[in-house]
Amino acid sequence: MTEGLRDRYHIKQSLALAREVQQDLLPGKAPVIEDLDIAGKIIYSDETGGDYYDYIYPANSDDKKIGIVIGDVAEHGISSALLMASTRAFVRQRAALPGSIADIMTDVNFQFSRAVEESGRFMTLFFLSVEYGSNRLEWVRAGHEPAIFYDPLTDSFSELKGKGIALGIDGDFQYSRHKKNQFDRGQIVILATDGLWEAINNSGEMFGKERIHKIIADKHKLSAKKIVNCIMESVEDYTGSKIPEDDMTLVIIKARPIK
Repeated sequence: MTEGLRDRYHIKQSLALAREVQQDLLPGKAPVIEDLDIAGKIIYSDETGGDYYDYIYPANSDDKKIGIVIGDVAEHGISSALLMASTRAFVRQRAALPGSIADIMTDVNFQFSRAVEESGRFMTLFFLSVEYGSNRLEWVRAGHEPAIFYDPLTDSFSELKGKGIALGIDGDFQYSRHKKNQFDRGQIVILATDGLWEAINNSGEMFGKERIHKIIADKHKLSAKKIVNCIMESVEDYTGSKIPEDDMTLVIIKARPIK
């Protein structure tokens, strides 16, 4: 009995250490960019998880661009956390070399597929590039949910769509990038993992995207960080005491209104 308690204590310590290491891999602070307001947050359902987000700076420091990556490894726990850490390293290493975000995603998928070919694991990813010098968006989807785009002037929502399979499905797949030539006037891009809107309450009902849309529309004048906190707090209030069944990740990118 004593030996069993000791083993459980060591397992708990190891999980706590793994959680600490994974938290250190997440961005410590948001980028400080004159034309943009960015904030992100993750809530893991276990000590560790398979969700992640990151900010990618261009290889050429003169480029007025910032990359925002969000990903979701199938399932969660220690094994997913290890894949998340590997993918983070793949993305950062490849992004430091020349090439478009489509090139980056294609090469990352090749490396990821080699790493998981025996296990059949996969991961969805969304790579958004914001060129704040010209107010242009570029993105690549790898099986991930489309980003949500909100325009406060028209009070309308749309999605940043595009074809692209999850990482690990086909190592030879060639990704393509998509563009939007206007991102200003307080417009907002929302990147999230499905654990956010699929969070369920004690009655088994999902939080849903419509509630996220309403919060964005009501709170769009707030800072990105406050919007993130409003959404996360709303989800936690909705689910109550129910333990999350999946990781929840949210990143808000807000263009500062033109003066």
